[in-house]
Amino acid sequence: MDLDLKGKCALITGGSRGIGRATALALAKEGARIAIAARGPEQLARTAAEIAALGAEVITIPADFTEEGASTRAVETAISALGGLDILIANAGGSFGAREHAEATEADWEKTFRFNVVHAVSALQAARPALTASGQGSAIFIASISGRAPATRGAQYAAAKAALIQSARSLAWELGPERIRVNTVSPGSILFPGGGWERTRAERPEDFAAFEANDFPWQRLGTDTEVADAITFLASPKASWINGADIHVDGGQRRPSIR
Repeated sequence: MDLDLKGKCALITGGSRGIGRATALALAKEGARIAIAARGPEQLARTAAEIAALGAEVITIPADFTEEGASTRAVETAISALGGLDILIANAGGSFGAREHAEATEADWEKTFRFNVVHAVSALQAARPALTASGQGSAIFIASISGRAPATRGAQYAAAKAALIQSARSLAWELGPERIRVNTVSPGSILFPGGGWERTRAERPEDFAAFEANDFPWQRLGTDTEVADAITFLASPKASWINGADIHVDGGQRRPSIR
């Protein structure tokens, strides 16, 4: 299927590895022009080389999205370099501090919310004029199964992802008159090189095998490419009537995590 993405300008935060990298590559294969923003310059360069090898235009933006103003700067850089913006994918995210409530500090909660929620809504605020000018603006926040299903630990991460999902639903209404669609994609546990689940598989093979066997209908974790394919379709004009949605890409996973 031709997704009508040729020439579209896309910014992916956290775009150098995992789901972000896979999404940048998928969009590039569809002919989009790509900006990827992330912390590590070496990994940014490696991913940019992969994108360029597909014949796509790509720019890299070093950015730490735990820092105030980083989202705005990244968006402004992307718009300046690409000449506009049609697609914003706020993929950067993660958790900080102790996973146990008794040990997690206020700073752990604040930093986790900044990285996941504030980073995404600030990026959209900065991108809003360009997405409006596009006429087909699409903003996608990458949430998590943890935002809708309870886990035994890591409440700050779960709360942040739930807030991200609800933020997108509200913003879909606010920005709808400007023809900007706002959606979330909630992946389950995703296995990719260098990711946390790869480490868990190596360190706790028996627990990992039991998790796959008991918590997934297909008895395996998902891949970054499978999530990227869903994001790419959702970003495209072919998904023009999907707005304010939370798309689950989890293979029917039963619970968020064993970690």
